[in-house]
Amino acid sequence: MDILTKIISDKYKEVDLKKSLISTKRLEASDLYFRKTFSLASALCNSHTGIIAEHKRRSPSKGTINQNTNVSQVAKGYQKAGVCGMSVLTDIKYFGGSLEDLQLARASVDMPLLRKEFIIDEYQILEAKAYGADVILLIAAVLSREEIKTFSELAKSIGLDVLLEVHNEEELQKSIMPSLDMLGVNNRNLKTFEVSLETSKALSKLIPNDFVKVSESGISSIQAIQDLKQYDYQGFLIGENFMKTDNPGKSASDFIQKLK
Repeated sequence: MDILTKIISDKYKEVDLKKSLISTKRLEASDLYFRKTFSLASALCNSHTGIIAEHKRRSPSKGTINQNTNVSQVAKGYQKAGVCGMSVLTDIKYFGGSLEDLQLARASVDMPLLRKEFIIDEYQILEAKAYGADVILLIAAVLSREEIKTFSELAKSIGLDVLLEVHNEEELQKSIMPSLDMLGVNNRNLKTFEVSLETSKALSKLIPNDFVKVSESGISSIQAIQDLKQYDYQGFLIGENFMKTDNPGKSASDFIQKLK
């Protein structure tokens, strides 16, 4: 069993348990559920840098990245650096994140927050809104076209942006639909964990211009972003590059200053 299959198997169990503990009515009654959201797609369209910075403590491919972070301080540092938005890992078992991380980040900043999660149930979309997210991630590799349609339409109906992640042409072709805001190309093969920016370059011409193009994973240099901009990418999700330093906010700030 590859790691992605294992994560999804565990995620179904986790979501079933959560549904038995907290009802959807309770999620929909939370204070944050009623707040006006920030659009990440708009922020990327109006930015010269397009940086989406991530909060990630560990990953299955890299192991521990940074266990000593304070998510509130990281969020404030990223906002001060001038990022377009922040991605917050909420998976506990494999990435060391939590919904509380998302909630703390929301209390600390007023920029778009992406809930980075393996979404396999509508419940998680309501959960994202209730804990302060502005954007959800849908991963084409683990969802059918019908699920992508149902989940993205639900997200849009409650004011959330949708970032759809693909890894190859087959996933892209099954996923293109009007209820998406951004199409993200993950340069990391989720089964082998190998990374290549050529994935983003190859798929760029197949993504309609109606969508904001986002490149994810393996972006660690100014040169990489300058190259990808030639392929019409407007968003660049960077996680480990900032998080592996003692001060992710300062690291992001230095990077953005060089990029400008």
